[in-house]
Amino acid sequence: AIAHRGPNADGHFVDEHAALGHRRLSIIDLSAEANQPFRDNTGRYEMVFNGEVYNFMDVRRQLADYPFRTKSDTEVVLAAYIRWGADCLHKFFGMFAFAVWDKVERRLFVVRDRLGIKPLYYFHDGEKFLFGSEIRALLASGLVERKLNRKGLYDYLTYQTVHAPQTIVEGIFQLNPGEYATLQNGVLTKKIYWRLAGNPDQFSEDKLGGFENYETVKKTVRRLLYEAVERRLVSDVPLGAFLSGGIDSTAVVALMSEAAGRAVDTFSVVFEEEKFDESYYSNLVAKQCKTNHHPLLLKPTDFLDALPDALQAMDSPTGDGVN
Repeated sequence: AIAHRGPNADGHFVDEHAALGHRRLSIIDLSAEANQPFRDNTGRYEMVFNGEVYNFMDVRRQLADYPFRTKSDTEVVLAAYIRWGADCLHKFFGMFAFAVWDKVERRLFVVRDRLGIKPLYYFHDGEKFLFGSEIRALLASGLVERKLNRKGLYDYLTYQTVHAPQTIVEGIFQLNPGEYATLQNGVLTKKIYWRLAGNPDQFSEDKLGGFENYETVKKTVRRLLYEAVERRLVSDVPLGAFLSGGIDSTAVVALMSEAAGRAVDTFSVVFEEEKFDESYYSNLVAKQCKTNHHPLLLKPTDFLDALPDALQAMDSPTGDGVN
């Protein structure tokens, strides 16, 4: 049901207590050794991992005694979990959802990144626990009743989205951003490991370089943005950027070009209808940043042809439409 998420590899782990499946989109370490589910060297732990940890090389250096057999961030995440348990989460910069099955303790650990960039849906009725990157994977199991969640519907009609931990399907929930859970002996225990409002010290003047004047603030914001973009350029496959010509994408592309030290690939959706077309601005930015620019013309027929598949791919209704 989620084969579309990973065209490069698939894998399964099954024992008498647990089953894990994975579809891989290869970004870091393209070798088959890095395929998932991923097992540690002792054979005790099995992991499935969705996402990317951008500072994995820094974390790996702190695990110098671990016998790594790949160059992947996947193995670093598992090694860090084995060493530090849930405390490993404070060491990661990235977007991720992952699960680790401990065969000895018969314990499952699942987690979602700080801001919930990567999804994690689950169903738990006391007898079985299902989880996945999409609601449709849980429904495809045939173990979850297809029943409308009235709380989720109310949320959608009020806010045009369904907020975590609710979903539009009764019995299926989202793990909250910045939250992890352990399942052992049928008991699910959830814990918040990070929250924006609960970490005021991370915005202290010392950490951000001071707020004493406007010039300092500008330099600090630029430094933080540059570091964030630079981290995300670690890849074993080509990288590109969407460029609309707006403030956000322009800033990202400019910093990307600076950090990469070469021409980067940029992509813009353009329209024949002048009032919707932003190609004037995207072309301007592409020229200024000297990118390899790829305008993609989208016609109404293209959109209509893609619409059924796009709607089918949406796990939850949204007032934001099909972007």
